[in-house]
Amino acid sequence: MIDARSEVRLRQRLTLVALGKAPAERILRVGKLLDTATRTWSDNQEIVMSEGRIAYVGAAGSWPGTCDNIDERPDLMAIPGLGEVHKHIESSHLTPEWEAALVIPRGNTWTCEASHEFSNVRGSKTLDFWMTARKHGSPLKIFPLPGSAVPPTAYEHGGGWLGHDEQRDFLAGSLMVAGLDEVMDWPAVWNPENASHERLWGMIEATFAARGVVEGHAAGLKDLPTINAFAAAGLASDHEAWTAEEFWDKLTHGLFAELRPHSMPDVIKGLLERGLEDWSQIAFATDDRSASETLAKGATDYNVRLAIQSGLKAEIAIQCVTINPARHMRLTPWVGAIAPGRFADIVLLSDLESLKIAEVWADGEQVSKGEEYILPVPEIDWPDWARNTVQTGGIFSADDFAIRAEPGRDTMTAAVLRPFHWEDDFLTYELPVANGLVQRDAARNITKFAIVDRFSGKKSVSKMFWAGTGPKTSDCALASSLAHDKHNIWCVGSSDKAMAIAVNALGEIGGGWAMVRGNEVVATVRYEIAGLMSQRSAEDLDADMQMLYAEGEKIEWMYEPSSSPRWWAGFPERLAFATLTCAPWRWVLVAPSDYAPEGLVNVATGETHKVVW
Repeated sequence: MIDARSEVRLRQRLTLVALGKAPAERILRVGKLLDTATRTWSDNQEIVMSEGRIAYVGAAGSWPGTCDNIDERPDLMAIPGLGEVHKHIESSHLTPEWEAALVIPRGNTWTCEASHEFSNVRGSKTLDFWMTARKHGSPLKIFPLPGSAVPPTAYEHGGGWLGHDEQRDFLAGSLMVAGLDEVMDWPAVWNPENASHERLWGMIEATFAARGVVEGHAAGLKDLPTINAFAAAGLASDHEAWTAEEFWDKLTHGLFAELRPHSMPDVIKGLLERGLEDWSQIAFATDDRSASETLAKGATDYNVRLAIQSGLKAEIAIQCVTINPARHMRLTPWVGAIAPGRFADIVLLSDLESLKIAEVWADGEQVSKGEEYILPVPEIDWPDWARNTVQTGGIFSADDFAIRAEPGRDTMTAAVLRPFHWEDDFLTYELPVANGLVQRDAARNITKFAIVDRFSGKKSVSKMFWAGTGPKTSDCALASSLAHDKHNIWCVGSSDKAMAIAVNALGEIGGGWAMVRGNEVVATVRYEIAGLMSQRSAEDLDADMQMLYAEGEKIEWMYEPSSSPRWWAGFPERLAFATLTCAPWRWVLVAPSDYAPEGLVNVATGETHKVVW
């Protein structure tokens, strides 16, 4: 953590070291060094370090002080530690100390943690959680932004409630708290009648009062009146634009643009064709990336390489993960440049165009060689508030997932959604009734989907029918406690019994994934910390995920080519994102509440509806 008093004392010491009036702990000499402020290289530079910070940068041999430890790297070039402007560490599914071991060798030494996920599980413990690994010696700098969507909408509950006073206290608690995480509930921002309006504006007010940054989420907001309104509200950024045209419209109306890899090649090409020269209002955002994907692709370094391959100059691409996000997040006293006062976090490259990383230094010492993390990972005894978060209230049976028909009916009309259903209205189907229960219809790719409340302990389940996803094979189910953004348990299945077995398995392991085939649990992956993360190496977690995928290959999965994107074919992992309730979602299924007893609600209007009638 950084507090003002300790920061002043440290900088008093750095001042004396810079003048040569106090000794340094280490000097690192490099063949070339990039100044991110001017995008220029200097040859034969030395970086003088003390107490984990940089005290002096200049030509080799120019510092007037004394130091017993000098490391020479004449064949390597130095750039600052790479930063994440917007990332959910929870989406790596690793605890922060193991996240550090994964991403630091790949150049990522600091992260602006968008804490929608953990905050929705244990809102009051947001700062405690994100500061713990650093207190135990982890070199990854985490700058938390508490979640604005706690709860995501007024129609969801559990896991805590954050408003003005909570955000005020978070910001006062540490200089590392950078602001407010992505404001996603646009209807609650603009509409004074929305039930979340006062809570959300209270958090924005507290952030403004502390001069923090209010991050935005403008998915689907493309017309100019709405873009203007979004910027006028003080929402400073967007990471949801997909095209160069949308990026341009948002850039030219004052928004800081955070570019994600999936649209990077087309957006960079389009912005270059438009003649964009000043990229200072752009940063690269990883957002969500699993440990398995990071092992395969890389971390922030992957984003930089992709940008270079897409036609951007290497030095500009590096600015987009160093000085640009640091300026936007008002973190330039600590990160973004190899300059005095900043953390002594340095990435040493053997080749610029391929961004070949030879070493990474953090807090003034070498922490990786190649892709090998060479520090011990801190052993953290995570407390019960981080571990015991799946409180469903008991053992479930098939009956808990049944949808009952009205007496004497042969069919019932059902409200049906499909993943990423952004239309104004839900679909409707006539479904058969057997033994008093409304049935699935595998011939039309209609299955059962449920949300299990894991916070109240009331054995509370909402369920409805979904189209185009889930298992077609009989007596199969997939369940997970990863369900953006509220992170209740979701379950999709071809029988009610299989769904109950899968949910019960999640309760036993404390969260994660559970797959059932033939009414038997065939694979689990534990996320025992907050039901979102696991305290182990990326490699160990990936091994379990590969076993889950292998078992998934043995099941036939529903798929609607005519209406679903290609990535819905096969194992439906992205159902974890189909439970989102932010714009541009309308009709969604949430955990039951007094407001929406069956859980089907339009989050744009607040309208509720029966699931069958």
